[in-house]
Amino acid sequence: MVDFRRLEDANPDGKTALVRVDFNVPVNDTGSISDDTRLRAAVPTIRALQEAGAKVILMSHFGRPKGKVEQSMSLGFLQMPLTELLGSPVQFAKDCGGDDSKQKAAALKSGEVLLLENTRFQNEETDNDAGFARTLADLGDMFIHDAFSASHRAHASSEGIAQFLPAYAGLSMARELDHLSQALDHPKSPVLAVVGGAKVSTKIDLLQNLVTKLDMLAIGGGMANTFLAAQGYDVGKSLCEHDLKPLALKIMDAAKKANCQILLPTDVVVAKDFAANAPHRVCGLDEVADDEMILDAGVQTVDQLADAIDRAKTLIWNGPLGAFEMVPFDTATVEAAQYAGRRVSEAGLIAVAGGGDTVAALHHAGAAEKFTFISTAGGAFLEWMEGKALPGVEILKKS
Repeated sequence: MVDFRRLEDANPDGKTALVRVDFNVPVNDTGSISDDTRLRAAVPTIRALQEAGAKVILMSHFGRPKGKVEQSMSLGFLQMPLTELLGSPVQFAKDCGGDDSKQKAAALKSGEVLLLENTRFQNEETDNDAGFARTLADLGDMFIHDAFSASHRAHASSEGIAQFLPAYAGLSMARELDHLSQALDHPKSPVLAVVGGAKVSTKIDLLQNLVTKLDMLAIGGGMANTFLAAQGYDVGKSLCEHDLKPLALKIMDAAKKANCQILLPTDVVVAKDFAANAPHRVCGLDEVADDEMILDAGVQTVDQLADAIDRAKTLIWNGPLGAFEMVPFDTATVEAAQYAGRRVSEAGLIAVAGGGDTVAALHHAGAAEKFTFISTAGGAFLEWMEGKALPGVEILKKS
């Protein structure tokens, strides 16, 4: 497990805790929150600090204002929803490190909560400017990082501030780190990863890292077509990065040397049109016509994956197995995800998943709640799987 400083290691009573949260919530056309998951994720840490007698200051980015004050990206609209979730008032500062935030921070009493304005209204935020980080640090006594989704960026509010204050992982951050460490750093073997998605080019580092750590790697989605083409199969007009066929062979060779079994589709679902309910058929790998495209994995492939899931004690999932947004090309993803979910409850499988499309696909399959852990971190989750050091995690590690 990663050895890092946790909230329970801190002594926040009477102190001001600066908490980095991720309130970059999705909004609808009216400007209202369409999904408050990220707000809810921060509540346990905020309440724990309140109950411990701390004064709480929340910091978050929202959108990409690129260092300019954009009222459409102000965090002010979160004041009331957050107040309702916490059951106690949340104050709002009209700036981030300016006069208003300094005055309101100084007036805070134990248990009170203050939300600062969008950190990205300052150019210095994404530049990880030491002066701006120091300005933020001067508002409090300790730094609580509770936004794993922002930990892969070295920004002032998520990394730089820790150069001036003692840093601890919030409850949400600690939960994420514990589960990811359990899945990839110190897993129960055999370990299986399911990696899907459209393109190999977006997951080169991921694949190259995983083959050195896994027992089995199942490759699906459009990216599987590149591996099939590299082996000499005709994939018709399927999405395929033909220029990456040498890289695909290199990855397969590396996997063989590392004793990692690569699992590719053995049968596929093809159609001539990329559309829901398009006429389709199941065929072998050597039966794809020139005017057809591979849109999903076939029954034999799903059975092969189910067998691998049976053998595995740890499963890591990133990416769909086909064009899951369209019926019936969601079948392989749905069936495999549901089977993995059953193995969690029936056989104690540790199943961890993450990535935007992955979360959507597992919810679509009705399997998300059955997995051991679902990360919504996106880029940070991928970089963790790629074996990269995350700045926002490094600052939490015990020396």
